[in-house]
Amino acid sequence: MPSSYYLAELSATEMREAAARKPVILLPMGSFEDQGPHAPMGDYMSADRVARLIAEQASAEGTETYVAPVVPFGGADYFGYMPGGIALSQSTLRAVVDDMLECLLRHNLTRVVFINGHAGNCGVINDATQKVWLDKGIIIPALYLWRVSYALLPEIIGKEMAAKTSGHGCNPLTSIVMHLFPDLVRPEYMPSGTPAPREVWGLPVTGFTSLAIGEGSITVPLDGGDTIRNGVSKGDPHLCTAQTGAALVEKLIRIGADVAAHVVSHSDPETGKAIL
Repeated sequence: MPSSYYLAELSATEMREAAARKPVILLPMGSFEDQGPHAPMGDYMSADRVARLIAEQASAEGTETYVAPVVPFGGADYFGYMPGGIALSQSTLRAVVDDMLECLLRHNLTRVVFINGHAGNCGVINDATQKVWLDKGIIIPALYLWRVSYALLPEIIGKEMAAKTSGHGCNPLTSIVMHLFPDLVRPEYMPSGTPAPREVWGLPVTGFTSLAIGEGSITVPLDGGDTIRNGVSKGDPHLCTAQTGAALVEKLIRIGADVAAHVVSHSDPETGKAIL
């Protein structure tokens, strides 16, 4: 086996040998933005680390898997208020994703999985992979880490605690960072308690770009800094723990390894086309 799970660390010889075996290649993506006043801005680091752990688990179970270099800058949405943050326009990100896929598919590296850590990347990934499906009959799945983690929280810490801790700047990401990068969390900067309800434009805030009106809601073209203070919404980050993060990461690794194995078992080994 090659010397690393990271493609960037393989020699050209190792890469050519691995490519001939048609391995699974994970494409980690994240963002570089406000994750709350206490957490490192680079959530791409968590996506990259989880991808590596998935590659290790999948490979140990017989599904040869590698991790491509992480895309650190997410698709721009509503975090432009953050000084120092860097994001790509949706059109630029789409061009980047299209080019990444074209480079891999050119060499018949068709067993690809996105490991995504940013909501602003979801639309681009969906559109780019749908085009590959329509043009080539190849299914490229995406594992959106935080969406899956939100769904796992009630099982791990109970429904009541999940409700108290879930939200941007809280669970799941804060707990996961506490587990993966404990030295980068700054508890002294955590805001106290659950954020108080806010009103903007005369309406209650329900999300970074959503406001309640009557029995319904509307979306508005505001920056996140206009609606959510300190990048923390709904939950209390003081209730996040490294133990919760460890449990989430363990489940994400299991799911990711299962996805890698499924991609292999449900794709033609020669053409890469999906076996439906």
